[in-house]
Amino acid sequence: MSPPIAAWPHLGGRAIRALDDGLINDTFAVGDPPVAVIQRMHPAFAPVVNEDIDAITAHLAARGLLTPRVLRTGTGGLWHTDDEGRAWRALSWVPGRTIHRVESAAVAGEAGAMVGRWHAALEDLDHEFAFSRPGAHDTERHMASLRAAIDEHRGHRLADPVGRLGERILEDWAAWDGTIRDPGGITHGDLKISNLRFDDDGRALCLLDLDTMGRLPLDAELGDAWRSWCNPEGEDTTAPRFRLDVFEASARGYLSERALPADVRQALPAGIRRICLELAARFAADAVRESYFGWDPSVAPTRGDHNLLRATGQHRLAGLVHAHHERLVAALS
Repeated sequence: MSPPIAAWPHLGGRAIRALDDGLINDTFAVGDPPVAVIQRMHPAFAPVVNEDIDAITAHLAARGLLTPRVLRTGTGGLWHTDDEGRAWRALSWVPGRTIHRVESAAVAGEAGAMVGRWHAALEDLDHEFAFSRPGAHDTERHMASLRAAIDEHRGHRLADPVGRLGERILEDWAAWDGTIRDPGGITHGDLKISNLRFDDDGRALCLLDLDTMGRLPLDAELGDAWRSWCNPEGEDTTAPRFRLDVFEASARGYLSERALPADVRQALPAGIRRICLELAARFAADAVRESYFGWDPSVAPTRGDHNLLRATGQHRLAGLVHAHHERLVAALS
């Protein structure tokens, strides 16, 4: 596959190499050292998402934040459509490095502060999204989907363990004592640590991979970030951990850049548990449906077994978060 570099004449004449860190979009670096990336966009994202990225990154840049920008084609477009109907785009390159796991409280503090600056810079932007993913964190819908999966796949070879786990997930959700607020400000939507750029000294520079931006409750945005940042074991385990030092450092970093009302701060820890239960439900449902999440044969023998493992781990992580609730609230006070 060769990117249609001719669509961006100002990038011509430079070396092009494929990057292996584009998990969704096929990504190519342009130049050595790189000056841009060209991406073939995944069909899950409509090309008009580039209109959102262009508007929001313009606002971020005007507020003094470093951010990748969409580069115009030779005809002034935000994307190029090839002969197969696939959309391609070019983005400016942000030098730095990618971190795939939060190894220290220092990194967590930098990450939290970067996200706080990003959220704060967009508080005054009134933007109507051209593209959005409705229901990404509709937890009630995911729980209903889990119930349906259990009921519809009683003959599946994993029906018994998935059914037992699913019932515990549903019971914990029914007892969840948080509050889902209406979506408010602009959010990134996928704050795993690899979507932040760092310099060689460990300072966070910017957020990357902006296709998932939209409007979400803050408890879902930060809940998903902390769910992943604070568990160094990842998702492929039944023995997760929740690092309180990582949470506390990232919370301090965030609040140092963006003040939040007391009631909002105190609602955030319940959001972590909510997202853990939500993801546990999604993994459990796919353990018997075997139709959505990918799987690694080196981790589990089948897609169903891999997703049952993931569901078990996320459910146990929800329990750890619940056990630490009071300390999490105190860290945000």
